[in-house]
Amino acid sequence: MTDVTVKIDGHDVTVPEGTLVIRAAEEAGIEIPRFCDHPLLAPVGACRQCLVDIPDAGNGRGFPKPQASCTIPVAEGMVVETQNSTAVKAQHGIMEFLLVNHPLDCPVCDKGGECPLQNQAMSHGQGETRFEGTKRTFPKPINLSPNVLLDRERCIVCQRCTRFAAEIPGDPGIALIQRGAQQQIGIAEDKPFSSYFSGNVIQICPVGALTSDDYRFRARPFDLVSTPSVAEHDACGAAIRIDHRRGKVMRRLAGNDPEVNEEWITDKDRFGFRYAVRDRLTSPMVREDGELRPASWLEAVAIAAQGLAGAGSVGVLPGGRLTLEDAKAYAAFARTLRTPHIDFRARPLSEEETGFLRSRVAGTSLTYADLDAADHVVLVGLEPEDEAGTLFLRLRKANKSGLRITTLSPYASEGSRKLGAEVVLTAPGAEKDVLSQVSGVTEASVILVGERLATSPGAYSAAAELADRTGARLAWVPRRAGDRGAVEADLLPGEGGLDAEAIVRAGLDALVIAGVDPDDTADPAAFLAALDQAGFVVSLEQRVTAVTERADVVLPVATASEKAGTFVTWEGRRRPFPKVFDKPAAYSDAEVLGHITTSLVEPASAASGVETNTASSSAEGDRVGLDTPPPSGSGGSTDEGGFHLATWHLMLDNGTLQSGDKALAATARPAFVRIPAALHEKVGDVVTITGDRGSWTLPALPAELADNTVWVPTNSFGRGVWADLASPGSTVTVVSTSSTSEEDQ
Repeated sequence: MTDVTVKIDGHDVTVPEGTLVIRAAEEAGIEIPRFCDHPLLAPVGACRQCLVDIPDAGNGRGFPKPQASCTIPVAEGMVVETQNSTAVKAQHGIMEFLLVNHPLDCPVCDKGGECPLQNQAMSHGQGETRFEGTKRTFPKPINLSPNVLLDRERCIVCQRCTRFAAEIPGDPGIALIQRGAQQQIGIAEDKPFSSYFSGNVIQICPVGALTSDDYRFRARPFDLVSTPSVAEHDACGAAIRIDHRRGKVMRRLAGNDPEVNEEWITDKDRFGFRYAVRDRLTSPMVREDGELRPASWLEAVAIAAQGLAGAGSVGVLPGGRLTLEDAKAYAAFARTLRTPHIDFRARPLSEEETGFLRSRVAGTSLTYADLDAADHVVLVGLEPEDEAGTLFLRLRKANKSGLRITTLSPYASEGSRKLGAEVVLTAPGAEKDVLSQVSGVTEASVILVGERLATSPGAYSAAAELADRTGARLAWVPRRAGDRGAVEADLLPGEGGLDAEAIVRAGLDALVIAGVDPDDTADPAAFLAALDQAGFVVSLEQRVTAVTERADVVLPVATASEKAGTFVTWEGRRRPFPKVFDKPAAYSDAEVLGHITTSLVEPASAASGVETNTASSSAEGDRVGLDTPPPSGSGGSTDEGGFHLATWHLMLDNGTLQSGDKALAATARPAFVRIPAALHEKVGDVVTITGDRGSWTLPALPAELADNTVWVPTNSFGRGVWADLASPGSTVTVVSTSSTSEEDQ
């Protein structure tokens, strides 16, 4: 790309050809007022506030009137004046027009104190108004969604929100309606603005027309203390800013990090923070006479150390919410206990995955920039829109620039459509065979695999083989923020050790558990039974859970905002973050483990090799079903036959870190069963789906699915798929509710 030189306010500026005038001015340190312009959105010239005078367009002739600098590309020899009388008059005139109907409610407006309109009205506006009429008013606010509220009289129709929705996440549910003076932001009748990224329109709105239901009228910007941090809800490592006052989080905003999330975050990262105050454990507890009672830290730590020291075999299940520092502490703690039985995975897993994580994931690095430079990205066992929001946005942006995306998925989801992906319909368990047939993979390609492949025998090995054969880069994208750091800390079974599923079934003497929701595990009933049968259970947890209710010692630990630490993203990128709140007795997992280690009596013996071998053998026998591919079937299955069950977590569901956020929960997508169109015609809009663990009755939608496959969200109904419906790798039946009712009668 060639460079061109332009003169802006008498300064020569050299920029790449095609650069917008407003960007060239920024390079020279020259400020041009603007509202609709945003560097990550396509230019539109809607607000006209950035008008400049161009006496020479580079061809010896000037424009006859001021031009919007956000839409005009530079040209060699162009002359631009941003501060002469013509430009200043135009800018002042536009500002006067914008303020004609804008209300004078700055003292109560949520944007007051950080408002671009407020600031630029002072720097580029008239001192007094000439308008003597009555300002336009509307009923307020309008609920565009449960999260996003609109005050129409404040809107200057800059179109930042509508452009964001259409361009960035591909959710054009918000648009300009009406015409002329009545033009305003609106949504389809009785259809809220639905997007996992809707909160970004609030942050980029330059005038306070869009506000958050959660934050509205709760604080003023000058009352808040801001602390940079990293989002803890997924493995993407999005930069955020936490605004807080008197020890409480008031709001969370997107941080600006061009290498990771640019300026966007998911609604889950933005609004999902009330879990840190809801149902929190406030003090240690110990079990006495069958009941938990409050205890001091000294007493609880001493009892935990004594119980673990006296146990012959100990299993450690640290979960996936850990920082890298916490993960390393758990690894060291397991070595202190001399136990190889440790595993961070609180979900269905496999031995194949264990080897894959150690050989193909630990110590590797692949960045968002590598995705931008790739010629082809293959997604396997991964739905980025639901499981990795920042990754989804980066892939969508790259696809719009020409990146080819192929996804092996059980059904053609809306997220795949937004990515412009070529969908290869793949039944659960068939990924191994389909991977060998994927074409167009080169050494410039990237293969992204998700954690769901653990339930597909041979899939991880097939992905590794494809990468080796073609020279493509390979990366693993987990759901939880702490999973990649746990891999780096090697929180996986040691030599002769049991994995998480085997630990549950082995009947070990003691368990140390942190951040594990039993309903997320492959067999929730077996997990809860293991807790009941274990001789001694220590729980390090933030909130009251099914685990803490069964533990012998409960030790409360700090949330992400109450400690400093480092998350490791799916890229392998380390994302350190500072402590936001310095609360007394809010200890990190690492600090609590350190206290236990200090008090720990030397174990009488390591976990017995005989016990370990017996437990391992027993567990392996129990897990045969997981490692066996689901039976194949034909696409012509009837409603009475068995279907492969496909499932993944929606971004917004019944997850424990989302509880307490009512507005956020109201935006979650409802639970549907996705079934083949032919089956839908036979069974209707409401069906009963039955697996080996129970039945669900849910609305059904027709979808383009792999042969003999149905799909349900993992944790959007009841206690979730694994607890209430079916075991991993099993089949289900689907019948109409009318058929079920007739059988009951």
